Amino acid sequence: MARVVAELGRPETPEETAARKAESSARYRSSQTFRNLIAALLVTVGMVVVMVFVVPRGELPERASIDPAPIAEQVAETYQRPVLVPAAPQEWRVNAASVSSESAGTSTWDIVYAPGEQGFLRFSQAFDAEETWARGELRGTAPADEIDLGGVRWQVFEPRDPAQTGNISYALGTQAGPDYVLVYGSTPAELTEQLAATLATQITDLQEERP
Repeated sequence: MARVVAELGRPETPEETAARKAESSARYRSSQTFRNLIAALLVTVGMVVVMVFVVPRGELPERASIDPAPIAEQVAETYQRPVLVPAAPQEWRVNAASVSSESAGTSTWDIVYAPGEQGFLRFSQAFDAEETWARGELRGTAPADEIDLGGVRWQVFEPRDPAQTGNISYALGTQAGPDYVLVYGSTPAELTEQLAATLATQITDLQEERP
């Protein structure tokens, strides 16, 4: 028997019955969707709470400093030549120590230091090179002065625009036998000079060996 609709005072037609059931289904689906949304939000909030308050957190472990001495020994043996190692303060971090080859064919023994919060400092020993190599490394910067450190005369390079030289603001270079040594970076001049001064004996030995 067809349902009597009080408002109409008569049984509802098949069309009205279908419309009523469709509207009821739509309301049910809408309510289910809302409940599911609330449930998903509660689950998400719960996961965030677990991650924030339960999962242990901590800073990433600090990368260990590299010891350049044993690497330098291997380089010296491979290239059959003296390889220099500055006596940097123990608190300075060594981020890299390796040999690199440039497109021009010059191989360099490089050590990169991080002296605390004061930028970076790089030591390079360019094999069988001269001052022209340093000028290329410093984007054409020519030496502006000289300084004596431990009996070794160093050429002073002061790039006018560090942004054009990889943030290098100060550099010291000298001929060490057949090689050219460059100490350079973004640290204050006094730190550059401090590192360069530790090379005095090693550089003097190489200078004396040069014919």
